[in-house]
Amino acid sequence: MIISQWHTAWHTARVLVAFTSAVLLVLAPASGSQGDKEPVYRDCVKQCSRTNCTGARLRGFESAQPPYMALTGWTCRDDCRYQCMWTTVRLYQAEGYGVPQFHGKWPFVRFLCFEEPASALASLLNGLACLLMLLRYRSAVPRQCPMYHTITAFSLVSLNAWFWSTVFHTRDTYLTEKMDYFCASAVILYSIYLCCVRTLGLRRPGVSSMVGVLLILAFTSHVSYLTFVSFDYGYNMAANATIGIINLLWWLCWCWHHRRALPYWWKCGVVVLLLHGLALLELLDFPPLFWVLDAHAVWHLSTVPVHFLFYSFLIDDSLHLLNTEKIGVKLE
Repeated sequence: MIISQWHTAWHTARVLVAFTSAVLLVLAPASGSQGDKEPVYRDCVKQCSRTNCTGARLRGFESAQPPYMALTGWTCRDDCRYQCMWTTVRLYQAEGYGVPQFHGKWPFVRFLCFEEPASALASLLNGLACLLMLLRYRSAVPRQCPMYHTITAFSLVSLNAWFWSTVFHTRDTYLTEKMDYFCASAVILYSIYLCCVRTLGLRRPGVSSMVGVLLILAFTSHVSYLTFVSFDYGYNMAANATIGIINLLWWLCWCWHHRRALPYWWKCGVVVLLLHGLALLELLDFPPLFWVLDAHAVWHLSTVPVHFLFYSFLIDDSLHLLNTEKIGVKLE
């Protein structure tokens, strides 16, 4: 019976991975987009840079630039690209065409130094929710709980990812883009480790240690390939989707197995289904409403409440493990 269930789960995983990877490959951002390939945009940037980004005009730009813009690395040429982007958008709309993307992204109205204000705010809110619930977890669960240190480490990895997500959506550069992608991959891989420790590692620590080593090697290989071989957006998304679906099915199998013994099992099931279901919001991919709110921002905003339910599950489960350990019952 168990073998049959795992066979079905494995077949389902293969189908889901194939479907999700195909979708994400289509959605993966390109290095060049319709908007930035337009001659009007390119000519505008060249003319603006030639006129405003040399000599006295450049010194005037730098002296008038607000400190927060200089601190976040906005240059004269960046400002030219921003202004020319809107010139191109207005021309498209005047001719009755749809809004084009530029460098793989929709056009957003810049607020202060924030390139994507809604996504930056959403990432910040996710980070604050994660921090708040980590503090609540540490106040509610004693340090001697078997999962305490693993969950604390997972929270720190998540906080780091939300920090870089906020930075990236504030200012998109070569470094911030890489850190956002790599830290997101780290969270997904650590989620697998967290699941492994909870489901297998408490009774078989050697198994979770081996899985941890394999995940570190996988992360190192993943980052090395993207850094030194090719920064392939489609590959990155497909890899993350594959790990995410494995994580989803692993947790759901555990929830189903413990549905009668653990009254709080549903919290875990709802969380993993929500996280993967909400990610489908990315499929909408519409031009930003009011030039601020796009599908990516909606996705990030929708995940903020999930932190509260997830940590509620972690607190319940950690206290259950602690009580089980105290009375000498074999850990589940």
